[in-house]
Amino acid sequence: MSSRTVNILVPVISVILGLLVGGIVMVVSGYNAIDGYIALWNGIFGDAYSIGNTIRQITPYILSGLAVAFAFRTGLFNIGVEGQLLMGWLAAAYVGYAIEGLPRIIHLPLALIAAAAAGAFWAFIVGFLKARLHVHEVIASIMLNYTALYLTNAAIKSLSDGGFKTPTVLASATLRNTWLREVTDNSSLHLGIIVAILMVILMWFLLEKTTRGYELKAVGFNKNAAEYAGMSVNKNIILAMTISGVFAGLAGAMEALGTYQNASIKAVQSGIGFDGIAVALLGANNPIGVFFGASLFGSLKYGALNMPNAAGIPEEIVSIIIAVIILFVASGYILRVALKKFSKKKEGQ
Repeated sequence: MSSRTVNILVPVISVILGLLVGGIVMVVSGYNAIDGYIALWNGIFGDAYSIGNTIRQITPYILSGLAVAFAFRTGLFNIGVEGQLLMGWLAAAYVGYAIEGLPRIIHLPLALIAAAAAGAFWAFIVGFLKARLHVHEVIASIMLNYTALYLTNAAIKSLSDGGFKTPTVLASATLRNTWLREVTDNSSLHLGIIVAILMVILMWFLLEKTTRGYELKAVGFNKNAAEYAGMSVNKNIILAMTISGVFAGLAGAMEALGTYQNASIKAVQSGIGFDGIAVALLGANNPIGVFFGASLFGSLKYGALNMPNAAGIPEEIVSIIIAVIILFVASGYILRVALKKFSKKKEGQ
């Protein structure tokens, strides 16, 4: 069995095992597992409205997953995606409502670029601290997550004259699309899914088809070898973290320009950035894998909202299913050993 086949089978088996364990949890808790999964399925694919909102839910997860995965592939652990997302969220909302008189073909890309730049800047700080002062990126990014939360809250309060949210973005900067809303029965699906798919392709191309991508990965594999080969380790660390922040900032733009149309004060973190770690893990840090991991994650998250009303099952059950899936993916070594033994046994017959 090839390593590529094993890489595909591990997450698939993990999902199946996660669903099985989730079913057992439902039965043990006194719920009907079949009704629960039917409610989950209908919550995701029940009608055009559900499908539209499911895709909308998936969109920021793709980008936050890419942010984490890109850092992983270059030897870094970007746990600061949440803070970078919040900075991108605020930047997109501000450019979206404050700049007037621009046509949509200019205003919308400008708002997206602002979000990407804000996320990149917040991640650049982490990369700079690691490269120049040897501050571990996990410590720096955790602290910057909280800094971003309180900084954006203060900025929103100031921009809204004491209110709790910024003004709504202008029509020229929105990601919403009339046709998408009509075909999905007035769901909140927006054009952000196209941006997310383009970013999947961009990350794949950058890492697999460019010299810069090779350098970034080489530094991640072995810093000493990369330095011996003449590569600038510090420069690549900063660049890798900055690019990771671009994806995170765009995830914030999806919420600012698509789902909510504004930026609002938050009591706690949005959670999308932290969920990106799970998405990257599910996707094996591969851009295509991240797309499917985000699709699974977002679908389960949105479909779970239908479980309490349709089957009387608390949506927290889905959190258990997701946790079990991640546990099995994280324990992929055991599954890989089992698959290889099974493969050898089959070849020996």
